[in-house]
Amino acid sequence: MASKTTLSESGISTPKPTLSTVDAGALIVGMVVGVGIFETPALVAANAANAQVALTAWLLGGIMSLVGALCYAELATTFPHAGGTYHYIHRAFGDKLAFLFAWARMAVVQTGSIALLGFVFGDYTSQLLPLGEYSADIYAVLAVIVLTNLNVIGINSGRWTQNLLTAAKVLGLLLVIGVGIFFATAERASTAPAPNQTTTFGLAMVFVLLTYGGWNEAAYLSAEVRGARHNMVKVLLGSIAIITVIYLLINLAYLHGLGMVDMANSKAPAADLMRRALGEGGAKFLSFLIAVSALGAANATIFTGARSNYALGQDFRKFAFLGRWSSKSTPANALLVQAGIALLLIILGAITRNGFKTMVEYTAPVFWFFFLLSGIALFVLRHREPEIERPFKVPLYPIIPLLFCATCAYLLYSSINYTGIGGTVGVLVLLTGVPILLLGNKQ
Repeated sequence: MASKTTLSESGISTPKPTLSTVDAGALIVGMVVGVGIFETPALVAANAANAQVALTAWLLGGIMSLVGALCYAELATTFPHAGGTYHYIHRAFGDKLAFLFAWARMAVVQTGSIALLGFVFGDYTSQLLPLGEYSADIYAVLAVIVLTNLNVIGINSGRWTQNLLTAAKVLGLLLVIGVGIFFATAERASTAPAPNQTTTFGLAMVFVLLTYGGWNEAAYLSAEVRGARHNMVKVLLGSIAIITVIYLLINLAYLHGLGMVDMANSKAPAADLMRRALGEGGAKFLSFLIAVSALGAANATIFTGARSNYALGQDFRKFAFLGRWSSKSTPANALLVQAGIALLLIILGAITRNGFKTMVEYTAPVFWFFFLLSGIALFVLRHREPEIERPFKVPLYPIIPLLFCATCAYLLYSSINYTGIGGTVGVLVLLTGVPILLLGNKQ
């Protein structure tokens, strides 16, 4: 295992506990409640036998996320570190896998997610204020540049941007929920699936768990949350509880306002719901809400993604420039490099003209592989470092960690099975880190 960096010992700024539990919670809710909840409920409904099964899938998704959060709560409170999952993999499996994980986040997972969210922001903002043929791409580029600069300026501007975006998003979602429950009425009260639709509950759960994805990013905040050894449990469990309630309520609104059949057949259930209740004005409001949601998720992804890049720079000499923490409590170099890669991916998406789908496929297999490793790391560290104080221990050990690992393994299989060329490209980009690792010299 690597020793502590000489950068911090030389007097250079290092992460400080400046975030409250509310700040951290806003980051996690803002990241998880992104854009998926506006689209995936239709896919879940199409693969559920009836409305009760669909709602059960969303509740089960919250429970499965809670299982994972309990595992991460132990890791984050025992080993608070800006590197988050990188740090756990480093302690459990050593330098090589840790490097490949950090490389994957920098070149595939986080930057691909930032580009994906940029495309969503661009698509929906262009419906309100088009800028020509490449309108969505222009907005995507602007979003990455502006949000990155807000985070480079300082942690206060980054966290207040996130708090405001998350508050606006949650209020907007509450409005959609209210419209669906109190103003919209389904034209058909059918609870059956769409005609000739073969329901697949396993596939429904794939979409559900993808929509819940992102809560694990709380690990990258553990070095910056005040009283992290106790408060990280509140951040993780509280965030998932809020997210689960929001997801159940929004699905109830969809079912009440559209009905099971129309919901399953809809390509944009939230837009259809608002259009049915409030006309085109409601649909335009939803476009604005989705744009805000995409910005909030992008800002949170930018914020946490740079932390693992910073940890990479702390441990590997070739990337030492990433391991510098500015006096404004931000990993400025890591933020800028991350933005540069995300902008390259946006350019790639603009060329292919299928940016959103490509980015989803690009990130999924690599993400679930390393998520599985983080669950296995819990077992390894329990065995290897039993003497370390653990402020929080996973209840019902080893059953809950085994459930978490099984879920990750299932999602890894599903992401490989259901993704196309984008997933293959993501794996190949991950493998480009191997020669870099072999050629590099560790500190």
